[in-house]
Amino acid sequence: MTYRTGFMIKKYTGTTLFFLLVIALCLVFLSPFLVMFTTSFKTNSDAFTIPVKIWPRTWVFENYPAALAQIPYLRYMLNTIYITVLSILGQVLVTPMVAYSLSKIQWKGSKIISGLLMATMMIPITVTMIPLYRTYSMLGLTNSYVPLILPTYFGKAFYIIIVRQFFNGVPNSLIEAARIDGANELQRYIFIALPLCKPVLTTVGIYAFLDAWSDYLMPTIYITKSEMLTLSLGLQQFMNEYSVDWVRLMAAAVMFVVPVIVFFAIFQKNFVQGIATSGLKA
Repeated sequence: MTYRTGFMIKKYTGTTLFFLLVIALCLVFLSPFLVMFTTSFKTNSDAFTIPVKIWPRTWVFENYPAALAQIPYLRYMLNTIYITVLSILGQVLVTPMVAYSLSKIQWKGSKIISGLLMATMMIPITVTMIPLYRTYSMLGLTNSYVPLILPTYFGKAFYIIIVRQFFNGVPNSLIEAARIDGANELQRYIFIALPLCKPVLTTVGIYAFLDAWSDYLMPTIYITKSEMLTLSLGLQQFMNEYSVDWVRLMAAAVMFVVPVIVFFAIFQKNFVQGIATSGLKA
């Protein structure tokens, strides 16, 4: 009885410490968002008053409509949604096709291509920025969304590797059974492989959403027309040469982040399942 009691005490103590650690880590990671959120309800003077307080001394709700009025926020959001939706569509269409061909179709050079894909992940974007810009400039595609959307329809190495890892875990017997039943390669891909990879495709979709929604560098390079700006670029308009309207900037930033939180909350279960089935660790 004493041994059992001691075991139960150790078990509950370990569980309690684990949850306390998780709560502490959550507070650490949520603290920047909490500060941003509470600052969006402050006045500029309150935001910098010493001693600094997390909660506003006076709640100011006018910062949100003021932020929407200060910049064409809805226009920038529509631009961002347009780029994001087409980018997700491109990645979800192309990635599983490339991954399936590398995993389940035997052709010469597939292993070499897989190795090259891994190698491209080690090339920093700064190396390819200038050649890509010159290419799009010569084609007359700058100041358009083509340079932001078109690359997604050629796949991204990281996403292809994730889906390929998933297909490697799919038994070849399923594909061979469809082959024996007379299904051609396209039918085996559409009716057998594609339905199986829904969880990992959800993971790819979430990654693609985060990349396209929060991308700052690529729109900075290719877009200069004010009416074509994305939200990540539009937030810069709260900053000028001599001052920064911090409280309205924080209000706009909260509205920028909320769709990401909602999107992830909706697909969180599928995201975790996709990471688990792809053989990678979150």
